[in-house]
Amino acid sequence: MNQATTTAAPISSTTRWLRWANLAFMLYLLLLAVSMVGSGFKWATGDQAKVLFEFASHPVAGLMIGLVATALIQSSSTVTSIIVGLVAGGLPVETAIPMVMGANIGTTVTNTLVSLGHVRCKEEFKRAFASATIHDFFNLLAVAIFLPLEMMFGLLDKISHWLVSPFLATGDMSIKGLNFIKPITKPVVSAVKEPLATFGDQVGGILLIVLGIATIFVAITVMGKLMKSLMVGRAREILKNAIGRGPIHGIMSGSIVTVLVQSSSTTTSLMVPLVGSGVLKVRDVYPFTLGANIGTCITALLAATAVSGEFAVFALQIALVHLVFNILATLLIYGVPFLREIPVKGADYISDMAVKNKTVVAAYLLTVFMILPGAVLALTA
Repeated sequence: MNQATTTAAPISSTTRWLRWANLAFMLYLLLLAVSMVGSGFKWATGDQAKVLFEFASHPVAGLMIGLVATALIQSSSTVTSIIVGLVAGGLPVETAIPMVMGANIGTTVTNTLVSLGHVRCKEEFKRAFASATIHDFFNLLAVAIFLPLEMMFGLLDKISHWLVSPFLATGDMSIKGLNFIKPITKPVVSAVKEPLATFGDQVGGILLIVLGIATIFVAITVMGKLMKSLMVGRAREILKNAIGRGPIHGIMSGSIVTVLVQSSSTTTSLMVPLVGSGVLKVRDVYPFTLGANIGTCITALLAATAVSGEFAVFALQIALVHLVFNILATLLIYGVPFLREIPVKGADYISDMAVKNKTVVAAYLLTVFMILPGAVLALTA
């Protein structure tokens, strides 16, 4: 028995190293894919980027595009990485800001679906559904506060512009300090572009965007799975150890776990069964949820390092918008007692209704993630 375990150990460590190597390759693929989306968008639109996205120039329409895209793809990291690529190709930052906010709401659909695993036991389901929807209510409240502020004063645009202003002062708009990525991505992007050039600028550019988006999707999905296999045990340990140590510790732990597993959906989905089974209370996981929102911004920031050229600084700016939005929302909503209670009460109310009538769950999911966005998009179009 002992001999078997000693011979098995080196195999598992080899597998572990292979997974880390695979993870590094997937990170490279992500950077490459973002670069492809940016190049393709620039190639296909020329100087027409603003015209192409005029339908999304209304902030509410942009918000709904981000929400629906994330609800369908089930990953805010994927959607924000695509948005970074589009901004790198010339999509205006002010058009992209509401899309990033929408991605925050769309990502919450995953843990709501996870809570359905507890549907057989009323008490468990009530707890699980409340812990899942507290994330929804927080993100909806954050958007309800910050989208009007953005529309009136350009709050996030101004703060993020101030953060990237040192790069603007250099006289050109490329991020000189971060251009170490360009030499390892540009040759591959050029090689992919070559055969696509036969289709002409527009079709070639669109094909490059599609290829880039598909690669982002694959890279982030595989990264998520690898990080889960490498880190979930440790992540669960961090979550359990942080219980009862206060909200700041909870927010920090939620951020760290999300950076480790590369997915806010995974972090929040880890918590739903723990609340459902009664190990944790809804109020315990609330700070972790906010930390997950902050931790998930790492992917867009990584994606922004892949961008070079005239719009590079704006790609970094939109990645910073995501981070600033989540930090400000956490400080304001969790910092003001009566605002802090709104997501808790909302989640409690809807979970009570869901326990009494299961159709409430379907109605809630359809309304928040499909009917409302669809109706808004139709009206703004």
